[in-house]
Amino acid sequence: MSRLLIVDGHAYAYRAFHAIRNLRGPEGRPTNAIYGFVKMLEKMRAALEPAHLIVVWDGGLSAERMAALPGYKMQRPEMPADLQPQLDEIGDYLAAAGLASFCADGIEADDYIACVARRAAAAGWNVVIASSDKDFMQLVSGRVGLWNPNDKAAVVWSREQVLAKAGVEPEQVADWLALMGDVVDNIPGVPGVGPKTAAELLKEFGSVTALFARLAEVRSEKLRAALQGSAETVMRNLRLVQLHEVPCEFAPQQLAIKPANRDQLRDLFRRWGFKGMIESLERAASGQQAELI
Repeated sequence: MSRLLIVDGHAYAYRAFHAIRNLRGPEGRPTNAIYGFVKMLEKMRAALEPAHLIVVWDGGLSAERMAALPGYKMQRPEMPADLQPQLDEIGDYLAAAGLASFCADGIEADDYIACVARRAAAAGWNVVIASSDKDFMQLVSGRVGLWNPNDKAAVVWSREQVLAKAGVEPEQVADWLALMGDVVDNIPGVPGVGPKTAAELLKEFGSVTALFARLAEVRSEKLRAALQGSAETVMRNLRLVQLHEVPCEFAPQQLAIKPANRDQLRDLFRRWGFKGMIESLERAASGQQAELI
């Protein structure tokens, strides 16, 4: 069965940018994010051996989420000035490497990734989502797994890893996030409710809907009062953290990894000063020629 790898583009670009410092090309332009992104993508491809791949980029914030919570993600700092120009160059690399990418105004990467993953899984494909974003745990199933760059074990996450990390099943992850909130996205949760308490509540009640229907059964008076005062917040949070349906299609032929354009890659690597990558490219080309002799 073919494997589709879906990469959270901005997440990996930021990770590469902060992991490597003070790397510049011959013209003096920053290349740290480009270099790190290429190396991480190469490592993922070697480990997972996908036949199909797409890198998905954020196209802005969801209007629906912004309407529900005007402060949604507003605490995040501006993109570093040295990172912004490197994103276009990463796009040049992906095109030369024969890899698909997607970005559309007003569509958050999380939603598009979820849409493609669901379509592919429904078509019987195995999908791996490469991201450290905990929102994606809600998608994990028999067909969909996660590749978390923070996990040194370097395994594709299944239900087992989600349960170990969150204390809940994938189907309960959105409810779990709705209860405790998400500081990263500026979503406030129930006062005093953290990951452990949220997981315990869902283990007992199953869902936030059932929890509020049976609120009188919550034994702690303090917790019961906090939940009662946050009922509207939690239900709003649930709509915020659930991954939304957006226009997308699963077109395997468009996501298939195509032969790389070696000349374009060589030109890019030379422009960025990536001598080691040029050497690897030449070795690969020599190996292929030797096989034909």
